[in-house]
Amino acid sequence: MTGRNDQDIDGFFSTARVAGRDQAVELPDTDYTAFLLDHDDPKLADVRGMSYEEFTADRYRAPFLRDLLAVWRGLYDEPFRGITSDGLVRENLYAPADLEPDPEPYRAAERLLATLTPAERQAVSHSLDDPLWRAWSNPEFVVHRVGLRLENLTPAKSSAILGVLRASLSPEGYDRVTAAMELNGVLGRLVDLPAVMNERSYWFSLFGSPDPANPWGWQLFGHHVAVSFVAVGGRQVIAPVFLGAEPDGAPGSPPLFAHRERLALRLAGSLDTAQRAQAVVYESVLDPKMPEGRLHPADERHVAGAFRDNRVVPYEGLEVSRLDPGRQALLREIVEDFLLLLKPPQRAVTLAEYDAHLGETWLAWYGATDGSQPFYLRVHSPVILAELDHHAGVWLGNRLPARFHVHTTLRHPNGNDYGRALLGRARFSG
Repeated sequence: MTGRNDQDIDGFFSTARVAGRDQAVELPDTDYTAFLLDHDDPKLADVRGMSYEEFTADRYRAPFLRDLLAVWRGLYDEPFRGITSDGLVRENLYAPADLEPDPEPYRAAERLLATLTPAERQAVSHSLDDPLWRAWSNPEFVVHRVGLRLENLTPAKSSAILGVLRASLSPEGYDRVTAAMELNGVLGRLVDLPAVMNERSYWFSLFGSPDPANPWGWQLFGHHVAVSFVAVGGRQVIAPVFLGAEPDGAPGSPPLFAHRERLALRLAGSLDTAQRAQAVVYESVLDPKMPEGRLHPADERHVAGAFRDNRVVPYEGLEVSRLDPGRQALLREIVEDFLLLLKPPQRAVTLAEYDAHLGETWLAWYGATDGSQPFYLRVHSPVILAELDHHAGVWLGNRLPARFHVHTTLRHPNGNDYGRALLGRARFSG
């Protein structure tokens, strides 16, 4: 039975996830298994047996989704400028690195191309400036069909794609991305919809010609995973990144974001009264004081997801310069965890940019700081926007946010998503 603040939107979303409530949003006293839907629940049974394309066509019949797709299309059609804090792009924030180009990603991409047919090579390859860079999305239904879908390829070819990821990412970053993909398979099995959600329901593309001497990149995206990698000389950029999990912490799958959450709660719990008053923008993830439009049925609180490349996101919360060195170091650990996909030398360069703008960095928190509630975290500066947000269920039955459904985003504001700012500098200097 639903209440006034819990009305169905389209069978997958309810108003409860975006309705302000005066009561605290308490965490469930049990794990995700208490929220598994019945096998015969219409939400599952009505789409069981569909292919991912049939499921997509079925979802497109929902008025809410059609309206959302129209909004996304308008955002996608905008010329790229990048996320800003005030609508004005700051220039020259990102610099090339004094590092030798890494040949391993290029070699792995060459090995992949050698396995593909001419038609597949044509499908996977795009120009470096192709707007399809910005066509990624994170739902389980298909918005844009970009490149090759892993589950449609032979195991050898999909393994070669994973080989590109392995060569491009840090070992721990590769493990995190593939763990998120595997969790998608776990979810598909839990709800008995393996054709809609599985370990290989992802799209992969190459942008530019793989070459250590020239800029190029790749992108992988699908449900709860979207990763964009660009190499510009010796510098690598991995952004945007969207990683999520439902359920986070399934058996045999350690929680993807447990370390980050522990650090975040440790930092938030250490704030003194004055710091907490500034950092905690809203006392709850469904605080009724949030302005109209702050909560979105699909994105909930996160602001830097799919198709939000040009969003204006004002700074809010606590200026990090007000923290003592110990707390600043703890926050830096959190930022480093967001940057885990980068190999250590690249991560060091990106962290140095973060350090250079520490005086313009802000920490925002929504919810209790003691771990008793779901929470939202944002670290925001001229060179990084990183978010962690707890969500209500989509394929699970929790109508309110819980810690076992997590969305995280990573962006480089002021135009360096997809490495664009560095690409612009490289072309200008060339």
